[in-house]
Order: sequence, then C-alpha cells, then structure tokens
Amino acid sequence: MMKETTNWAERRAASVSQAPAQAALPLTHLERVAAWGGASAGTSFVYRPVNLTQLQQLFALARETGRTIGFRGGGNSYGDAAQNDEQILIDLTRFNRVLDWNPETGRITVEPGLTLRDMFSYVVGDGWWPPVCTGTAKITIGGGAAMNVHGKNAFVKGTIGEHIYSFDLLLGNGEIVTCSRAENSDLFHTAIGGLGMLGCFTSLTLQMHRVYSGELAVTALPAANLAEMIRYFEAEADQSDYLVGWVDAFSKGKRLGRGEIHKANYLPPGADPVPEQSLRLDNQHLPDTIMGIIPKSIVWVGLRLFANNLLWRLVNFARYQMAHFKGEKHYRQGHAAFHFLLDYVPHWKKAYGSGGLIQYQAFIPRERALETFTALFRLNQEWGMPNYLAVFKKHKPDPFLFTHGLDGYSMAMDFRVTRRNREKLVAMARQMDEIVLRAGGRFYFAKDSTLRPEICRAFLGEAAIAQFMALKERCDPAGMLESNLWRRLFVSGHGAAAD
Repeated sequence: MMKETTNWAERRAASVSQAPAQAALPLTHLERVAAWGGASAGTSFVYRPVNLTQLQQLFALARETGRTIGFRGGGNSYGDAAQNDEQILIDLTRFNRVLDWNPETGRITVEPGLTLRDMFSYVVGDGWWPPVCTGTAKITIGGGAAMNVHGKNAFVKGTIGEHIYSFDLLLGNGEIVTCSRAENSDLFHTAIGGLGMLGCFTSLTLQMHRVYSGELAVTALPAANLAEMIRYFEAEADQSDYLVGWVDAFSKGKRLGRGEIHKANYLPPGADPVPEQSLRLDNQHLPDTIMGIIPKSIVWVGLRLFANNLLWRLVNFARYQMAHFKGEKHYRQGHAAFHFLLDYVPHWKKAYGSGGLIQYQAFIPRERALETFTALFRLNQEWGMPNYLAVFKKHKPDPFLFTHGLDGYSMAMDFRVTRRNREKLVAMARQMDEIVLRAGGRFYFAKDSTLRPEICRAFLGEAAIAQFMALKERCDPAGMLESNLWRRLFVSGHGAAAD
C-alpha cells in the first residue's frame, strides 16, 4: 500500500509542477476560517456558490490558478476537516435548495448546503423526520455525507450514509457522476465518509423516517458507574429507538463513569391524540430563555466562570446528584429538543475560553469498551486533564470504506485548550491513541484534531487506504481537492498533530 500511496503522491507532485504557478486571487475573498472547536484557524480564499454552474466555475478557477480546493458546509467539524489554508475554500451553505420532496414515500432530494434544520423543517409537517440527527441542526447534508455522521440512534439506524439513496458528485476531474448502491457502487461507498476528497456532492436523495407525533417518549435515569451504563444499553437496545449517556469524567473508583442515561422511543400511531399539533414546526423550536426569564444567549458567560478543573468537577458532581435525586423519570419531549443539545445554549463553546476545545472520540468494540474507557478516563486524570463533557453512545458497523462504525461504543470527550496545556494535551492524546488501537478501536474524522498518519493507517488498514487512493487518482488525478486534515493525515510531509 505504501508504495501505491507514494506513487500517487509522486504523480500529484508531477501534476502540480506542470500546473501554472499559483496566481493571485482577490483579497476580498480572503477570510479567517476557524475549526468549530476554535483550537485552530487559518486564512483561505472563501467562495460561496449558489448553483452548479458557479461551482464548476470555481473548479475551473482552481485549475487556472494552480490552487487546491477544500469544502465547507456548516463548519461544524471540531478540527481541520473543513479548512484549507491559503487555498480555495468553497462554502456550500448558499447552494441549499430542496429539489424534490415526496410526502407519500418520504424521499427527498436536496442540494448539499441545505442544513439539517432546513430539512426537518421541510418534512416534519408531513409526518417525517430525518433518520439520523447529530447534536446540532446546523450541519449541512453535504457535509454530513462527507463525514458520514451519526446520531443517538447509531446502534439502530447507523450513519447518515445508510439512508442516502443516491447522489450526484462533481469529481475533481470535472466529470459529474450519479452514484447509488447499484450504480458506481464503489464510489458511492467511498465518497460517503470520503472527506470531500473525491468530489463535491451536488445533489443527494435521502429517505426520511415516518413519525406519528412531534414528540418522543423519553426515559431519564442515573447510572452509578460506567459498567451499569453499559449493562443498561445492552439490555435496552432492542427496545429503544435512541440511547445516549452523559458521563461524569471526574468520577473515580467504584463511581468511575457514573452519569445519566436518556432513552427515547417514537410514539406509535394513536399514542398522540393531536399529532397535527405536535408535528407543527413551531413545536420543534428551542426556547430562547431558561424558565422564561434568563436569555440563553448569555448563559455561556456564566459557564466561562467555571472553566477550570475544580469548578467543572463541581458542575459534574451537581449534575449527577440531580440525576440521582430525580431517579427514573418519564416524559415526552419534542424531537428537536431531544436531539439538538449543542444548539440549546447559543455560543456555549465560548465557555472554554479563547483557546477553544478539542474533542477526542474513541470507538471501541463492545467486549473491550468498559476496560478501555476506564483506562482513558484514568489516563486523563493522571495527566491532570479530565475532560469536561463526556457523551456515551452505542454503534453498529456500516458498509462504507472510511468508517468509524463498529459493534461497540463510543465516548466523545471535550478538552479545554489553553496556551499552557496545548502541547501537553497533544502528548496525552497520543497515549490515548495507543490505548484505543490496542483495543481494536476506531476514530472519527469529524471530531479529530490530533491523529497522526501512522495511527490513521493502523485503524483504517493499508488495504482501505490503497483502495481510496486508487479512486482518488481516478476521480481527482491532479490532486486538486485537499483540506488541512487531508494533508495532515494522507499527504507525505504534512503528518503532524494539529496545533
């Protein structure tokens, strides 16, 4: 594989050497672009096409000026997947129409810049809901497909790619191809989760999920430790549509991994006496205030005061004690309120301070999950850098080439980044990588900021990377499509932890 990868890199270098020298682009398009977590930023020449013609013109501009192209949707990747420093970055958020919607079958065709919020707003009144929802409704469908995102029902519904019927892709070589499980199947299973490195989605057709109410039946209950949480997930998976756990990463000993579980199920037909009301779009609106008084837009200011280990330990302690005091609780909640917790408090990430945050998400096979997550939490505590927010989910395998899916569990862990701890945090992440690899674990590019090429090769496998590179050569022979993440992990000489 490495020989093939090297050959691809050599061919790319030869192609670049034959291309025109990089020509100047208008400085009016030069913008600062940050990772969603705010821990890294750079400048790019940002363009915002509104249709396919403008997108094709930007591909031609890149060829004429010797520039590379990266893509950006909602900009919700925690690391550098949607950055392309000093090169062209195509922001697709204005390329965002609904092209077709069939309320009888639940099949929808959209342009890549349509957000998840736009999509659910379009279909919910007809009794449908997106089959996979991330923690924010601000992602674009094209970006979600490029990263093959998942949600709280990953153990049932898998990733978003499993609900994509077909798509049109503008390849790096300028060709437009239609892909489905039956047509160009190899490209279908590689472009989904392919980081935007083979081409740009120009339209995508997805299957929505039928719902009979705008509400879910939710159960919330405490878990005394991580072992108890895993036992509950295993016991309830067959009877649940959604499962997610919040974990107190500061807890130790027999309480290590304690937290709160949320289970949710769709309401069956007839359970909601007035579905026409609950399915109204205004019932999927997140409130702007807490208790009708405190504007949520200022909550991050208060949270900022807690941005240190001691006070955040108290926040986690208080949250668990509240969950323990309430015990098992049953209630109904709107779909949007259940799913989009990252949108619940605007600008909450500012609470981490000017250095931002990185998220480390590890995916571990089921039989190794308890011991591995225990080891990761203990390592964080030994380094004096426990994560401030940990979220636990269950997963299943999927058929896509660059997949994070497996029969097991994931733990998403948020770490505050400061000027003083940045190098230490990267060093700790490298030790975490080794623990995850020893357990046969995987990683998720939408969240990554710190992986190195050798770790990437180890979890993806040489054969998968060789297969991807062969398609890359076919679809983008000049190597025009790149991103900071791509250069960091897949292009020789750029492999280093993000800084």
